[in-house]
Order: sequence, then C-alpha cells, then structure tokens
Amino acid sequence: MHFLAGSVEGGDGAPFSALDPIGGAELQPVYREASKDQVDRACVAAAAAADPFAATPPATRAALLRDIADGLQGLGDALVERVQAETALPAARVEGERARTIMQLNQFADLVEDGSWVDARIDHADPDRQPMPKPDLRRMHLPLGPVAVFGASNFPLAYSVAGGDTAPALAAGCPVIVKGHPAHPGTSEMVGGVIQAAVAKNGLPAGTFSLLHGRLHETGEALVSHEAVKAVGFTGSHGGGRALCDIAAARREPIPVFAEMGSANPVVVLPNALRQRGAAVAAQLAASALLAQGQFCTSPGMVVWLDGEGSEAFSATLREQLTGAAPGPAVHPSIRQGYERAMAELTTLPVELSAAADRAVNSSDVCPALLQATPQAFLQNARLRTEIYGPAVLAVVCEDAAQLQQVLAALDGHLTATVHGDGADFVEHAAAVAALRSRAGRLIANGVPTGVEVSSAMVHGGPYPAASDARFSAVGVTSILRWVRPACWQDWPQDQLPVELQDDNPRGISRLVNGEPG
Repeated sequence: MHFLAGSVEGGDGAPFSALDPIGGAELQPVYREASKDQVDRACVAAAAAADPFAATPPATRAALLRDIADGLQGLGDALVERVQAETALPAARVEGERARTIMQLNQFADLVEDGSWVDARIDHADPDRQPMPKPDLRRMHLPLGPVAVFGASNFPLAYSVAGGDTAPALAAGCPVIVKGHPAHPGTSEMVGGVIQAAVAKNGLPAGTFSLLHGRLHETGEALVSHEAVKAVGFTGSHGGGRALCDIAAARREPIPVFAEMGSANPVVVLPNALRQRGAAVAAQLAASALLAQGQFCTSPGMVVWLDGEGSEAFSATLREQLTGAAPGPAVHPSIRQGYERAMAELTTLPVELSAAADRAVNSSDVCPALLQATPQAFLQNARLRTEIYGPAVLAVVCEDAAQLQQVLAALDGHLTATVHGDGADFVEHAAAVAALRSRAGRLIANGVPTGVEVSSAMVHGGPYPAASDARFSAVGVTSILRWVRPACWQDWPQDQLPVELQDDNPRGISRLVNGEPG
C-alpha cells in the first residue's frame, strides 16, 4: 500500500512483487506502481505542509523522530524477518542496521532540541559608521521545503524510508516523499506505517510524509520533476544518480540532488607496510571486500602497491583469501546481474582474472574475484578505474613511485581512500597521500573503509562521481545541511525575529554575535 499524506491507498498501476533473493520466487503481497495522480497528490500535500511543518517547535520535531525510532523497535522480529525475506541479509546484520537507524533518529532529535545547528549569526547595527551606516543583520538556516528520497537497495533500513536522508530532512522541518526501493517494498511499507503513525500522533500536517511504491523510471522522474519538490536524496548507482541530477537540472526551477553514487575506494600499500606486514594487510583487505558480498558503497575494490619486498606474499594472500571465499547471495537479482555484467566487461580488457571456484549454491550468488592489471592498462582503460559493485578487487602493481603517482593522478573522486604505511612511509610518499586526499571524502590510515561511523565528524561523500556534491556528508548530524538554506533578516523588530535570532537568546543556543561566540 501507498502512504499518501495520511491516507492508505492501493492503486491500479502495474503490479510488482519483491523477489526472494535465494530462490527467486515472488513474495506476497503484490504492490502497485504509483500513478502520476498519486505522485502529484503527495507532492501537493507536501507543499501545503511545508510552512506549517517548518514552523513547528523543535520539541515537536524531536518527538516525531523519537516516536519513529520507538516504532521501529516496536516492530520487533516481524521487521527483521521481512528484511531477511526480501534481501537474504542475516538477522544479525539486520538487527545492527535497525539499531543504527534508531541511533540516527535519536541523534537528530537531540540535534533539533539543542538548536545550535541553525548556525545563527548576528551582526549588530552601527548607525554611526562612516561613510555608510551599518544595518542590523541576522542569519540562520531554514528548511528548503519538500524533499524526495529514493530508498537504497543495499541498506533497506539505514538508507531507506526512515534512513539517513529522511531523518535529517524531518529534523530540518522538510516534508518528505519517499519512493521506496522496489526490491524491498514490504520492509518499506512496515517502516512507512511507523512514520505515518508518528506524524499523526504529533498532530503534524498530513503531507509531512508520504511513501510511494514504484519500480519504473517514469515514477521517479515524475517525482523529481514536480514543482513542489525542492531537493532530492539518493543512494545508488552512478547511472541512477546522474539521471536524477539531469532531470533536476532541466526543471524550470533547478533543484539540488544529493546523490551518493558509489566508489571503488582505492587502497594504497606503501613499501614499509608491504615488507613488514603485507600478508596481514592483504587478509584484512580481503575480509573488508568480502563483507556482505561487497555490497557496501565503501567496499574496497581497488588496491595499488609498489613492487618490492613483500609483494609476492601480499599478492598470494590476497588471491588466496578472495578466490577461496564462498560465494554468497546478492540482495536482489539486479545487483547480481550488474556484477556479472561488470565482470564480463572487464574480461574483455587486458586483465588477469582469478575467480572463486564456481561453488554457487543459488542462482543469486556472486563469486569473489581478484583482477590484476598493469599500470599501463589501468591508465589506458577508463573502465578499470570505476566501481565493480560486488566482491571483486582490482590489483595494480607499480614499478616505482613515479608510476604510482601516475596511477593515483588518474583516479576520479571516491568516497574513501586508504593508505597502509609504517615508519617513514607517509613522509617519503607524501605526494601519493596528497593525491588521494584530493580525491576522497574520507582518508583512512592502516584500516579498512567499510564501517561508516555515524558521528558529527564523519564525511560520507566525496568528489564526483562518488557524490554529486562534495561539500556535504550523507552520514552524521552535519547531513542536515543538505536540506536547508541560509536566510538573512535585516533591520527587523525583535519581536518579529525567529527566537534563535533574538537578542536575549531564549533557547540558549550557540551563536556568533559580531563575530564572537555569544
């Protein structure tokens, strides 16, 4: 069912069902594609809700977020079982993802109550300034308006209906229209019901939240094209994210699309680390690449090192760990198909392929693989520099530091980059580190990129094509900044100003007054 501005609706659009990722059987119930009329009514309702929702007290928005968090917990095992049925993810992973989703919601509730996130700035007037008087200027963040959120396939909770786009948008005071991912409509429906109930409980406008089901590109296009929508959140493929960016840019009123579109997440192993602990680094890297069959946007899909002592042990361990790993299921058939298509493309290029023995138990399984390319092939073939979504790692062995620098200079933007180094490695190869720093949102030393901490210091984004706007993070409380805009009040009466900008600071938030904290 669709949750449309407080109502629950079916529809007469094209039918579709979630698929059991293991056996491929259709799961009940059958869902219907959202119609253009339903998309329009959800957007119109969100526009009507925008101003009253933005004007709600912070305590009300915090209560909404906490009620959603409590509702997700209250779904109990039924939610875990539905996620498993639609994605084949293990129960422990689903429970961990639900805990993360709940934590995000509660973090944003705390942020809203604190209030300092509005970044209030006050510059007092100076009527005696020469040659021109200085006006009184006050600035803070305001919500953009209705936000369209596209659910992600690989994180059915943390990046979907109540996930990392929806939570900060609601916290900022933006109504949200979610297009649920067609791979897990049952999960989306359960979570959407929780949000709709929380909206009603807190007396908020019905258009504060809608959930629409759909698998057709036309449904997403209609949503992004609607004049009521003021911003878009997306986590998924580069093709999907770029298509939404192009649609949004072509509107009469262009709007921002904050798209996180994947990454090869390069790993560089420097000489001392290679010599002293190469086999251990290779085992750690392989474990990270195999986690959840490589179905993380931060999965390490590329490793580069300088040939030398330890190179053979590193390469042998990496090959053994990857090719000896058991195949496992993709969360839905399109990911498996995409992985197989990518592997077929790469095998037409000058690469050496070492794949796991075909021990697939189910037709949905993906087989881990190690590919190796020369630096020359890497530089000459752009496809080798892009993401392989799944449990595959591309290895590039360089002859010297100059060749390493050429390889790193050819990289596009990535969500993460990892450097393993010991002793003087970081100093002696500072140019390599600098090259990675300019091409990644998060730079990791002697670790793995999988595991994205939800904190205020996290950056989950990066230069294009990892993300559509490198200035923002899709994870952590700073992700709220995607859904706001700065606004300024000049020479306004005190009693007509937002409370955050009034001189007596009734909320007691952190502010800058005449350039000083106050």
